[in-house]
Amino acid sequence: MSKFLLAKLACLTACVMLLAFTAPVTPAQSPNRDAKKEAGIQEELAAISPASVEAFKQATEAADSGDMKSAVPLYRQVLEQAPKWDVINRRLGYSLVEIGEVDEGLALLRKAVALKRSPDNLFCLGLKMAYPAENASVSRTVKEQALVLAKEARAKNTNPRDPTYPALSAQLSLELKDEPEFRAATGELVKNHQDLMLTHYCNAIRATMDEEWSTAEQEIRTAGRMGLDARTVDEFLASGVHTRVVAWRYTYIALGVVLAWALGLALLFLVGGLLSKRTLKYLETADPQTLVSAEHEKLRSVYRKVINIAGIYYYLSIPVVIFLILAVSGAAVYGFLVIGTFPIKLVLFLAVGALITIFQMIKSLFVRYQGEDPGRILRQDEAPGLWALSQEVARSIGTRPVSEIRITPGTEVAVYERGSFRERMNDRAERVLIVGLGVLNGFSQNAFRAVLAHEYGHFTHRDTAGGDMALRVKSDMMKFATAMILSKQNTYWNLGFHFLRLYHRIFTRISHGAGRFQEVLADRLASYHFGARSFEEGLRHVVLRQIEFEHLAEKEISEAFNSRRALMNLYELSKSEELDQQKTLEEEFQKAIHRETSDMDTHPSPAERFRLASLVTSKEETFAAGAVWDLFLNREVLTREMSSEVEARLKSASY
Repeated sequence: MSKFLLAKLACLTACVMLLAFTAPVTPAQSPNRDAKKEAGIQEELAAISPASVEAFKQATEAADSGDMKSAVPLYRQVLEQAPKWDVINRRLGYSLVEIGEVDEGLALLRKAVALKRSPDNLFCLGLKMAYPAENASVSRTVKEQALVLAKEARAKNTNPRDPTYPALSAQLSLELKDEPEFRAATGELVKNHQDLMLTHYCNAIRATMDEEWSTAEQEIRTAGRMGLDARTVDEFLASGVHTRVVAWRYTYIALGVVLAWALGLALLFLVGGLLSKRTLKYLETADPQTLVSAEHEKLRSVYRKVINIAGIYYYLSIPVVIFLILAVSGAAVYGFLVIGTFPIKLVLFLAVGALITIFQMIKSLFVRYQGEDPGRILRQDEAPGLWALSQEVARSIGTRPVSEIRITPGTEVAVYERGSFRERMNDRAERVLIVGLGVLNGFSQNAFRAVLAHEYGHFTHRDTAGGDMALRVKSDMMKFATAMILSKQNTYWNLGFHFLRLYHRIFTRISHGAGRFQEVLADRLASYHFGARSFEEGLRHVVLRQIEFEHLAEKEISEAFNSRRALMNLYELSKSEELDQQKTLEEEFQKAIHRETSDMDTHPSPAERFRLASLVTSKEETFAAGAVWDLFLNREVLTREMSSEVEARLKSASY
């Protein structure tokens, strides 16, 4: 009985969920009714009260559609004419319980059983006694009474195709630890309902009780293939059902795999460094007047292939890392046994950490988050000038304009494409421009136009068309890292966390090298069409505003929070006149402009970008006068809206 208890405690919640999805509520109340059986019921009523047949049909149709409130009054009419007919007592009673009239409903269900102890009557009464409503609390005594009714209903059932009777018995017997009935009900499910996930799930529990580990593993995996939650399957297998994975005869093979894997990591790291050096050398020696060349495309192709290989290698690395985690944990335990001491707490600490790491690593591969578009759409009637400028820049460069502009509270200026992989590869995806309102103060149209041309350069060069593998790998690594931190497994002894740190550096080194190459080519395009000076002015403004806006916003948010007042308009804050603060901001700005470019940077340093852009000979281009804010119709409305959004987010986070 103890094994049965353990299996029940581990699997009860999932079993309740399974029953809800796999079993109809009751044969007498199911929308998938047996037409022949229903016709017989209606004939039975016709013999008692012919005038009530139509009302009975209408009530049944309403109940089958889920409209119990409409069914109840119709059923009541029938009950008045046939008070001793068990079917109407059952259906009305069931409908009443469904709408919350539990006491009256159960009374009618009991009356139906008293009139006739049919399988349908017994089942309905047992079901609604045990589970009158979702999350309802029912005493053990009542559930024991319900199980007695469920047993009798299962015994009297003559339709082996109906799984509801053994399913209810299995459910209740599992909860009440009635092992004989659980075995009997499970046996009936196995015999007649191999197409149900619940059958294999219950049989896995039964096999665990009998220590039939192979059968238990096979059945739970079958249930998983039929829709059982992967986490439930994993927890079931990890509870002791899963047999030992590693055998001595595979040790040398495993060591060889690990060695080859480690060499692969080293090779990827070296390739990333070589590509980065080659890219930098090419950017220094290539003709800056050549905006697009075969060499550009060749380098892009190499980067694309290496990134895809590195992405695939991450997923291939996961089983190797899992093996290493298990091997290291097992070796530690074995070492304690050899030296004659067994620190239980330490061993448990290592084991739990290993299991959590493995689980989170696997889980990170299956949890998918749907990304949301940043900010909100900027309508053309809100900024007709900005829309016109974006179209003008697209025409100048010779590419499709953006189909959507989105504004955000921040300081970003960026683009992306939205659509399927095929749409992006065929240049049919929607093009989106993101403009953070925090960057616009003091931004001239001439400089902004050059920055916008840089962003359009990413469209022209098809930088935004691919990158699915890189995005997916980065997302999975981020989910794994977040889970490790939240579960406090980001420790020096955790092999999985060290692998994540190492691979993140390798993958970042490769993918960011490609990013730096793309940025320089986009810079050249912008400089050619609108001038290197305009581009430098625009990039300097973006960097400065990012620093200034962050400083001003943080200061205002802090003061508003401390004084418990509403936020002022974050986009109309004046710069501080304090000399020390001005020096600090200027130092941060100069540091950001002249920082050294590292292998981990997505963009070259601004100073490096200015130098390379200055080598480009610009074409003739008219000067764009005015400020970017002049392109908007109502600056105050937009800035107040974004300030309110920031304030709402802060309040939400504080709760």
